Amino acid sequence: MSVVSDAAPAWTVGEITVRRIDETALPAPTGRWLLPDATPDVVAQAPWLQGDFTDQDGTLRLATHSFAIEVQGLRLLVDTGIGNGKPRTNPAWDHLDSDYLPRLTAAGFAPDTVDLVLLTHLHTDHVGWNTRADKGDWVPTFPRARYLTARTEWEHWSGQDLDDARRQMFRDSVHPVRDAGLLDLVEVPGEGTTVAPGVRLLPTPGHTPGQFAVELRSAGRTALITGDCIHHPVQLPRPGICSCADVDPAQAARTRRSLLASLAGTDTLLLGSHFPPPTAGRVIAEGDAYRLSPIAPDRP
Repeated sequence: MSVVSDAAPAWTVGEITVRRIDETALPAPTGRWLLPDATPDVVAQAPWLQGDFTDQDGTLRLATHSFAIEVQGLRLLVDTGIGNGKPRTNPAWDHLDSDYLPRLTAAGFAPDTVDLVLLTHLHTDHVGWNTRADKGDWVPTFPRARYLTARTEWEHWSGQDLDDARRQMFRDSVHPVRDAGLLDLVEVPGEGTTVAPGVRLLPTPGHTPGQFAVELRSAGRTALITGDCIHHPVQLPRPGICSCADVDPAQAARTRRSLLASLAGTDTLLLGSHFPPPTAGRVIAEGDAYRLSPIAPDRP
């Protein structure tokens, strides 16, 4: 593992501070697998993507990270990445050894100070740091926190005949939290639900049935953390591009179009859960599609 800095990129949203806690950049084949319709020809039609979000040959850049939020004395974490040392079928995720936890601690979010963990959905690359290894067991990484996910999400996966890979993920990263009594299932109605001052969960179904986005609102400013409603900025000019992991691709596309339409032309800061740096931007309408106008962090 590398030496970490305490300089987590941060954005100010009114009186709320949101920091990006990096886990790892995802290897080049990830984009081709995840968004197969985002071909180099498609990417080339949106030149603004090149440099920040794609390589010159059209390869998508993707990353995993969490967002750590300070609001009125509370410390919140949105999603927990892949996690270290876990058996995974994806070679890029298998027994990962990242410096995520030291980065989180250096940013002021030591595990025992986190109050609330918001799990946008229950996929492997969003729940991994829910737990850490301890003497041969998987134990909650954030022992004082409540872990929140949508009841719809939990009920969907609970009713499925899971494959071996997903069963392993639940066994090492979800069930230990539930067994410790730290998992809360929340109703997320169409208008959303508030879980902390200025923090609201908004339903964004399609990628999974119970996925939610996280809205931050303070002092007249707003931001939105996407979850996997939007995996990559290439989906702004082409909202119909869907992920191979979408449970309901048609619904995912409808949700994405509705969300982008609601954000276009506003000052809302869009924070992508897999967007590489600069990670954030504002949504600009371009005809019947959109582009992202990047916004650098307030501090590096």
